[in-house]
Amino acid sequence: LLGGFLTAAADINMRMANCTTAAQYFHLLRRQALLLKTDPLPLVVMTPKSLLRHPFTASTPSELAEGKFLRVIDDAEAASQAAKVRRLVLCSGKVAVDLLTSERRKDNPNVAVVRVEQVYPFPSDLIRDVIERYPKLREVCWVQKEPENMGAWEFARPLLEPIIDGRWPLRYIGRSRNSSPSEGSSSWHAANQRAIVDQVFEAKTESRELDRVLSKQV
Repeated sequence: LLGGFLTAAADINMRMANCTTAAQYFHLLRRQALLLKTDPLPLVVMTPKSLLRHPFTASTPSELAEGKFLRVIDDAEAASQAAKVRRLVLCSGKVAVDLLTSERRKDNPNVAVVRVEQVYPFPSDLIRDVIERYPKLREVCWVQKEPENMGAWEFARPLLEPIIDGRWPLRYIGRSRNSSPSEGSSSWHAANQRAIVDQVFEAKTESRELDRVLSKQV
């Protein structure tokens, strides 16, 4: 679904977001209302049902009352020890929550999980600023739960390449290319999702052998 909308996006003809917290969603709607007269673009919001009840997405009253919509959210925990980070992960929506709440996260301070909350127009300027905060990077990864030929990867890749400018490898971690957007089995989907999380937090950086997981049982 996300990839289909991104295919239709050109010349700034819409806005697309994939929010990970209630406050982000609230401030996104407020911003959209404020822009109705000055920049009235349609807004497309990806809202997976599983995040509606997820504890991570809950926001405090102060987060709802204050602040603004953030197009990119840096990893505050990783940024506090930026010199340890070797792998910077860019992701959006449900897979970002899976990574940030993984038990493996606390044992891998070398991985920073950065959330791209506004997918289109693509926030290249903010992503560049975030990348520059990590002086010891060895690679940048795009992670998504959709197959490689769906989701945002094929849209984001040509936009990320000039930002990275050959300084580090740009990796894709996610499901392999497939004609179907899902496995058709909840247990197999969960197994593949765990495999993606495991690959993100693997100890060795710059390892490409297992970047893609099967998107259906064989």
